[in-house]
Amino acid sequence: MATRKIDKNDWQHYFDHLSSVMPTFLTEIEVAGLDIGDQVEGEWVPLTGISYDPNDDVLTVEIDNGKVLHNIRNPQEVVVDEDDAGLHSIEVKCGYGHLHILKLKTPLDLPPAK
Repeated sequence: MATRKIDKNDWQHYFDHLSSVMPTFLTEIEVAGLDIGDQVEGEWVPLTGISYDPNDDVLTVEIDNGKVLHNIRNPQEVVVDEDDAGLHSIEVKCGYGHLHILKLKTPLDLPPAK
């Protein structure tokens, strides 16, 4: 796996494109910081979409079919972990000193029950 930093000027296009072509992902969102410890928001729930609004400087992660919006205000850095098999995680450092880690996996494709 290789990590790659996404330039801030490319965030809007990158996440809009990702949301339009991404396969069904399950995601776990972990938020870590000295002042808040390590917290998990959403454990392996469907990732519905992800977008960046440069006007409000907010990265929004929509999970569980729109039931939960995880907003990352004042993001400072975006690093993705990807390889030939696809995207594995997205790490976002925000202006509040927190690290937001979106771990991604595709659901198992099981045969129908008999």
